[in-house]
Amino acid sequence: MKNRFNFNSSRYRLRKEISLFAETIPNGALVLDAGAGDQPYRSYFSHATYESADFEKVDKGYASSTYVCDLSQIPTEDNRFDYIIFNQVMEHLPEPQLVLNELFRVLKTGGKMYYTGPLFYEEHEIPYDFYRYTQFGLKHLFAKSGFKIEKLEWLEGYFGTVAYELNAMAKYLPSSPKDISNGISAYLLVPVLLILKFFFKLTSIFFHRLEKHHKFVKKGFPKNYICVLIKDVKN
Repeated sequence: MKNRFNFNSSRYRLRKEISLFAETIPNGALVLDAGAGDQPYRSYFSHATYESADFEKVDKGYASSTYVCDLSQIPTEDNRFDYIIFNQVMEHLPEPQLVLNELFRVLKTGGKMYYTGPLFYEEHEIPYDFYRYTQFGLKHLFAKSGFKIEKLEWLEGYFGTVAYELNAMAKYLPSSPKDISNGISAYLLVPVLLILKFFFKLTSIFFHRLEKHHKFVKKGFPKNYICVLIKDVKN
């Protein structure tokens, strides 16, 4: 029951997309997980040769990285990797263009990079949270580093974005009068907010489930974008 209430449609979409991308990777190909953290997607690349890079400075758990380094200075030769996974990382980089240039350097000609990152998400991993990217910002940065975009689309549909915001309202709306004001109106407002928080939580469950079955992209905006990039032969 707990897992049902905590179902996250963005994580569902992300794992599904990574799995599909991993299926396109040949056995034994060399894969770099750039900004891997605790390496939650490593199992998808068990058929490949997996290496990871991270600076390991955020106060969170890490799996042991192959390269402990700044992603703008990866200590390896040019054209080493067949594929790069660059997943939910770029918003944490103060100088993203330098990192994209470096990832372009270590990727083989004709190799592919898989990117995901948020457009609409709260600040996290503070103080290492710097940017949010529109599709136009992504196109600009990737092209500037030399990448060709094979695919750029919404990771989840608008139902997923709505589910996330409903979750946020259920979590962050105040539930104590002292968090609102010292007046009597705060005591009158709290019961209303508590009812709304409960309603938003239930409604978020509905929209997360709706997102799982229907990826609605005609209107609204995504929580995250997904890109598949190629180091073009011409480069």
